[in-house]
Amino acid sequence: MDFATLAGLIMAFGLVVWGILLGGSLHQFFDLPSVAIVFGGTSGAILINYPLRKVAGLVRVLKKTVLFRTDDPERVITKMVGYAERARREGMLALEDASEFESDPFLRKGLRLAVDGTDPQLLEKILDTDLGQIELRHREGKGILECGGTFAPAFGMIGTLIGLVNMLASLDSPNSIGAGMATALITTFYGALLANGFFLPLAGKLENRSHEEVLIKEMVIDGIMAIQSGDSPRIVEEKLKSFLSPSMRRRVDDARVKAA
Repeated sequence: MDFATLAGLIMAFGLVVWGILLGGSLHQFFDLPSVAIVFGGTSGAILINYPLRKVAGLVRVLKKTVLFRTDDPERVITKMVGYAERARREGMLALEDASEFESDPFLRKGLRLAVDGTDPQLLEKILDTDLGQIELRHREGKGILECGGTFAPAFGMIGTLIGLVNMLASLDSPNSIGAGMATALITTFYGALLANGFFLPLAGKLENRSHEEVLIKEMVIDGIMAIQSGDSPRIVEEKLKSFLSPSMRRRVDDARVKAA
């Protein structure tokens, strides 16, 4: 679970609620027409931009963004080096059990193809295609979130205009002015909060998650290709360490020394 995302969402909305309570009450900031305009209008605009199946798929993407943590690169290197050592000692068929019980579906698929003796070029192409589809889903999810971040403030402004029109149309009825002014102001508040406290931050987190996951899967592809070609465990480790920053490489080396 990614506690930073959950903590950020709680902090963003919690401090806004706390600020409201310091100077008034939450009841003052609830206006049903404003909710309908901003939330309904933003949802409608998203559905106009994207097919329903992709919008529905956003729930899975968000769940993965908030609740799922990508594998540790150092752990991936240790695992791939272990597979390389076993394959070097006993041959590729020795990885058949690992190809059935590996927890990572992407790595499990790659090991199965390698154990089955798939042509290296075909193996790499299959895994690259899978990786490309993962990136595409992430881009689509990020696009939907950015779409919501764009339209929420816009519908907030639309609600403001509606509220002002209603207010001006009822200047001869003082009792109706308050309701129009509330809709005018609160819709802008809803739009800004929804965009800057939810849609845009989650779009940024999804982009970061995508970069992390793509890095891991590129390491897996290179590791499987190196193991299949018969590279030594040391060469496999050095190939995978080239994906990492210098500080992470030092951590891998330190972990290797402690393990020894």
